[in-house]
Amino acid sequence: MAIDSGYYKTELLRNNGRNQGTLEQDYAICRQIMQTASKNYSFSSLFLPEDRKPHVEALYAVLRVGDDRVDVAHAGFSSALEAIVDWRENYWRAFEHGDSDDPVLRAYLDTADKFKIPADILNPYFRAMRDDLSITRFPTFDDLLYYMDGSAIPVGRAMSHILGTNTPQVSDAFPAADSLSIAMQLSNFWRDIGEDWQRGRVYLPLEDMAHFGYSEEQLAAGIVNENFVALLDFEIRRTREYYAQAFEGISLLASGRWGVLNAFHIYSAILEHIEQINYNVFAQRASAPLWRKFWLVSKAGWQARKIP
Repeated sequence: MAIDSGYYKTELLRNNGRNQGTLEQDYAICRQIMQTASKNYSFSSLFLPEDRKPHVEALYAVLRVGDDRVDVAHAGFSSALEAIVDWRENYWRAFEHGDSDDPVLRAYLDTADKFKIPADILNPYFRAMRDDLSITRFPTFDDLLYYMDGSAIPVGRAMSHILGTNTPQVSDAFPAADSLSIAMQLSNFWRDIGEDWQRGRVYLPLEDMAHFGYSEEQLAAGIVNENFVALLDFEIRRTREYYAQAFEGISLLASGRWGVLNAFHIYSAILEHIEQINYNVFAQRASAPLWRKFWLVSKAGWQARKIP
């Protein structure tokens, strides 16, 4: 889902310049972007510590604005490439000058300063956004992992800084954070196979499609046969291995375990729903209903209390 670009542009003009907008207003814009763009992420973040929520929203917003400049919101630029390059340049200018005319960047700059998030932690993200403009197929799973090194992994690493860790170095928690980031994005990929096809993208590795005898022509037609079921079952089992690796690292977090476990369960529930709808991701969007989300929240809270 795209951000409410009209809201964002209005606030950008209204708050243009540090003297016209307060940091509180900047964070409010980030909150609006996250609430508009992601129900699952917003719901999970409700259970994070109050003093960390605005910073998670700032992280989400700075990434989401870039995502949408690639896909849907590059009005005012000659191309999506020009739009993402402009976002990258504004990002680096904010860190160089310690300020920005953009409220999202001002909020994230404040977050990065508070939690010592290196500016270059998002370098792979900007590379992945550029890749999105030209790369629409992934020959192997390793190629898909390389893409997620930019599109997903920086999120978990920045979150590790924001929530803090019980490790000598924050980077000691990165392997588990990486696994959760990968698992969550893979869950979205398998849920959105039909929608991504409409946008011209296929995240199923081509070698896997060939191995299970499922073609792009069948994908275009939304065919769910035994080959597709076997293919998607294989990808789901692979994704669950990443969730298992991530779960082992929850104890490394100094705060926010409940919120992270919520995300863990809500996104992994996508896989369960795919199975329940007999893998027909073309006809129905897999997601946990609200009643199940509340049950998962209770489960996550119990687990968070049990983790030493």
